[in-house]
Amino acid sequence: MPTALVTGATGLVGSHIVEQLRTTGWEVRALIRQPAVVSSERGWNGHAWLREQRVELTTGDILDLPSFIEAARGVDVIFHTAAAVTPPADRIHPYDAYRVPNVDGTRNAIAAAARSGSRLLQLSSVAVYGPKTRYASSTATGVDESMPLDPLPERAFYARSKRESEELVMAAHADGRIWATAVRPDVIYGPRDRQFVPRVGRLLRMRVAPVIGGGRAVMAIVHAAHVADGAIRAATTERAGGSTYNLANDFDVTWKDFYRLAGIGLHHAVHAVNVPLWIAHTGLKLTKRVVKLVTAGGMNVVTSASLDFMTRDNPFSSDRARRELGWNPHLRPEQSIPDAFRWWKEHNR
Repeated sequence: MPTALVTGATGLVGSHIVEQLRTTGWEVRALIRQPAVVSSERGWNGHAWLREQRVELTTGDILDLPSFIEAARGVDVIFHTAAAVTPPADRIHPYDAYRVPNVDGTRNAIAAAARSGSRLLQLSSVAVYGPKTRYASSTATGVDESMPLDPLPERAFYARSKRESEELVMAAHADGRIWATAVRPDVIYGPRDRQFVPRVGRLLRMRVAPVIGGGRAVMAIVHAAHVADGAIRAATTERAGGSTYNLANDFDVTWKDFYRLAGIGLHHAVHAVNVPLWIAHTGLKLTKRVVKLVTAGGMNVVTSASLDFMTRDNPFSSDRARRELGWNPHLRPEQSIPDAFRWWKEHNR
């Protein structure tokens, strides 16, 4: 029976990896800081949930190498999903808020995998492509793993940390220190989401959702269960070693349909109100609020990159994952989107 260590096991992707591994008979170990910290999550007790899943809890920290190494002892695969997405700002060294947990934590994951002889699955992100590659360089077949990675803006802290982390992992594989692979999702949603769904859910309490350009753009989103499935497939597929995989488009969903389906889960109708693109570009106060809520969460102004996310079709291609991993998403958005918002509403009263 294979054994896995999951970091970030109470996070969105990590918890779905745990769930799927347990369903298929894996023994699962979770690296947690302190039970009190994990169980303090509002409306959902992640620590208790892991116990219900019959997961072995190991106290430690991704930034504490000895505890990481001890947790990885005897495991077949390390699923490294722990990362800082929207950490508190460090005014003196702003990049460090991302670099320390994301890059240093990945460096320790590599060391733990090398010591234990286990495989390493790195949860990366399409953020590594950067805004220029993402849209200006997209081709008719979409942005795929063969696209060059252009220089990132200095203040693209999350993207920089994910690219640096992924480069460390791929270099360790190339050097023969470990067997590793990485997956690159875009915006992830689903039950146990503490980022995207809560932001949109709070917006939709007004029962009115501004959409730009009629809300016809196909969103760059993917369900957490599908990311977990792709991650497990990558970690258990020999040919995936040293490769990266986009897991960035399971089903096409427009913004207008997303809001409508979210309203089903929230048990109230959501009315889409169109904001013409030219008005959005003027920096309308309401548009700024929407962009900040539904994009990265840290955008205080309307930028071309954030408007691209809301007005242009999903530019990514996941064909490689479908072809090489047999990735075949099955949760239809008509079910999965209402379920995600229903879960958030039930656990965040």
